[in-house]
Amino acid sequence: MPAMTVISASAVPAHVRGALTRWLLEVTPELYVGTLSARVRNELWTAVSQSIGDGIAVLIHPSDTEQGFTLQTAGTRKRHPIDFDGLTLIAYNFDGNEIANPL
Repeated sequence: MPAMTVISASAVPAHVRGALTRWLLEVTPELYVGTLSARVRNELWTAVSQSIGDGIAVLIHPSDTEQGFTLQTAGTRKRHPIDFDGLTLIAYNFDGNEIANPL
């Protein structure tokens, strides 16, 4: 069953933005929203995450979790999702070093 999908993609190559606009609406610069089947969403995310280059991307879609959604990231970023007893929290990296799970 199709579900709402949100992808934020910053500093990605033009061909990645083009691929995203084939399936999703670019509602503001770098923010894409649409309704996709799980298969299309997974294939699109695989293509985006493999060609992200120096950019960053975040995928959010509904799932059967306590929060009601799942969050996935790709690329170099300062914010890292971490799992805390089934909840996704965001750890912020101030110095550019890899974040060890502090929990």
